[in-house]
Amino acid sequence: MTLKSIKQANRAMAFAAISALGLLSTLGHAATYELDPHHTAVRFSVDHFGTTTNAGGFHNLSGTLEYAPEEQKGFIGITIPMGSLSTGLKIFDGHLKSADFFNVEKYPTAYFKSTEWQFDGDKVKAVKGDLTLLDKTHPVTLTATKFNCYDNPLLKAEACGGDFETTIDRTKWGIDTYTDGGMMKDIKLVIQVEASKKADLK
Repeated sequence: MTLKSIKQANRAMAFAAISALGLLSTLGHAATYELDPHHTAVRFSVDHFGTTTNAGGFHNLSGTLEYAPEEQKGFIGITIPMGSLSTGLKIFDGHLKSADFFNVEKYPTAYFKSTEWQFDGDKVKAVKGDLTLLDKTHPVTLTATKFNCYDNPLLKAEACGGDFETTIDRTKWGIDTYTDGGMMKDIKLVIQVEASKKADLK
């Protein structure tokens, strides 16, 4: 099997998994894009007892984006491998992956599925959706700081994506460690999403 065929098989399996999880929605005249893991990530920051700010991120995300600007509609479904968590400190990574926080061994994957895209004129303003984390699902609103489409010169394909921000209350997902000791429950999320158009996903 060639490298190209292996990559195609991996994309097909990921696409099938996303579809089975309900993270795919077909819009009337929307183009379909596959998330680029090199330009897609979820980064977080949280106040550390009013003294410093802890930060980290999740990488190697997968999923699909559908975008129909003429209809002012869109959809995005993202799979987040929680084991990809990285803060730059292995000891801290291990603590965050433990049952005290994200409990990665029991809940290795998180998901985001959009339910509504909001526009301001012809610009993407916000994306509303459901975040599933530790087997609990709650609505979140991602505010777009920018969103754009362009012809990617490296991939020779159209790409769309943007930067989004939101703040969530971690206790809603059952992550309440140290909240009674002064560690803030609010977590700021910065989501970078970029997806490229794939002929085999049309």
